[in-house]
Amino acid sequence: MGHWWVRNIVEPGKLPLLLALAAFVLTFVVTRVITRLIRAGRGPFGNVEAGGLHIHHVVPGVVLTVVGGFGAVASDRHGVGAPVSAVLFGIGAGLVLDEFALILHLADVYWTAEGRKSVEAVVLTAALVGLLLAGFAPFGVNDLTQEELADRGTAIANIAGNFVFSLVALSKGKARTAVFGAIVPLVAVVGAVRLARPGSPWARRFYGRRPRARARSALRAYRHDRRWAGPRRAVQDWIGGKPDPRPARLPGHR
Repeated sequence: MGHWWVRNIVEPGKLPLLLALAAFVLTFVVTRVITRLIRAGRGPFGNVEAGGLHIHHVVPGVVLTVVGGFGAVASDRHGVGAPVSAVLFGIGAGLVLDEFALILHLADVYWTAEGRKSVEAVVLTAALVGLLLAGFAPFGVNDLTQEELADRGTAIANIAGNFVFSLVALSKGKARTAVFGAIVPLVAVVGAVRLARPGSPWARRFYGRRPRARARSALRAYRHDRRWAGPRRAVQDWIGGKPDPRPARLPGHR
């Protein structure tokens, strides 16, 4: 285990990335637990206010992200500054993306259906960072054997091929499949070979003169959404909390 840790995490310089990802996920989980306790009126926690102004946690998140980002740029790779900056950046990014929907809508939609976008943003970000962390780095490791070089070459070729399938799935309007397919083999392949969703770039480019393909695409999208909307909503409620029944009033809406 120690040999694998040094060869795949320490030598390629992935330790700051691992620390940032761990801090990011842990911050999101802790933040959601605290906000749900505040919402339920339990525990010693409460909203932070200054002069009657509610200070959202995206504010310290932005500060920590800036400090951690500039600290990582200025620090030495082999010093203590890089891991510390990575942790600060991960904490800040977790606080910011936990209120991604607030930034997107410019309204306090944390406990509304629109607030689900924050959970999606966090999950997708964690998946992408996990992809970077799981990838085998061909550089930065000394004295590789021929077998290790072959293994890393095979892994890189598989990742590159999977990434191409993920791009095809993304062009077909399947963002979640594309992201998770870049990490889990064959998921992107399934998304790439199936029909594109209506309105996607692929459908506009290749289904324009194929009415039967457009009709099949619309029917399949309808059946898929009807089948998976409920389970997906249940998972989002379990992670982020159940939204309020009344929709929030967004800027520009009456």
